[in-house]
Amino acid sequence: MVEHPNSTEPSRPSVAHGFWRWFSSQRENLQTIVLAVFLALFIRSFVAEARYIPSGSMEPTLRIDDRLIVEKLSYEFQQPERGQVIVFTPPKRTNIDQAFIKRVIGLPGDTIEVKNGKVLLNGRTLNEPYIATPPAYILPRQKVPAGHFFVMGDNRNNSFDSHLWGFLPRQNVIGRAVFRFWPLERVGAIE
Repeated sequence: MVEHPNSTEPSRPSVAHGFWRWFSSQRENLQTIVLAVFLALFIRSFVAEARYIPSGSMEPTLRIDDRLIVEKLSYEFQQPERGQVIVFTPPKRTNIDQAFIKRVIGLPGDTIEVKNGKVLLNGRTLNEPYIATPPAYILPRQKVPAGHFFVMGDNRNNSFDSHLWGFLPRQNVIGRAVFRFWPLERVGAIE
C-alpha cells in the first residue's frame, strides 16, 4: 500500500485503479476471446456452418436429425452443379422462412419432365440411385430459366420442392452440404 506523506493511515487503491490492474493482467485473455468470437462469426457467416435435418424429404441420403456441415465459400466463385445437395432460402411464394435442403437436378437452360415414375433431364432418363422411391406424379416439360435451378428432395413423394413451387433463384443458395458429422455411425461425405 502507498502511504500519503501527511497521513498516518495507509491509502487504499481506488476502484478504477483496481479495474485497470485487472484489465492489464487479463488483456491477452480478453483479446483471445474477442478474436475467437470474431472468427466464429466470420466462419459461420461466410465459410461454413452446422445444420440439422428437420424432415424426411432427403431420405435415404439424409435422415431426420442428421447433423451436417454446409460449406458456403465455393459458391462465391462457381455455380452449384447437378447432383449436389444444397441448402437455400426457399422462394417467397412458399411462405416458409426456414432453410431447405434439396438436390440440384436442373441447371439453367435444362429441360425437366417427370412421367412414368422417371425424371427426364433434357429428354433422357436421369439415373438416380439415391432416391427413396420413384416419383408418383407427373410434371410437364419445362425449361429452367437463366439464374435459376430445379431442385428436388431424394424422397421424391414426400418433398416440398421445385415440382411444387417452381424454380429456385441463384441468389437464394446458401451453400453446399458436404459432410455429415452426426450420428457417428453415419459420419462421412454427402453425395
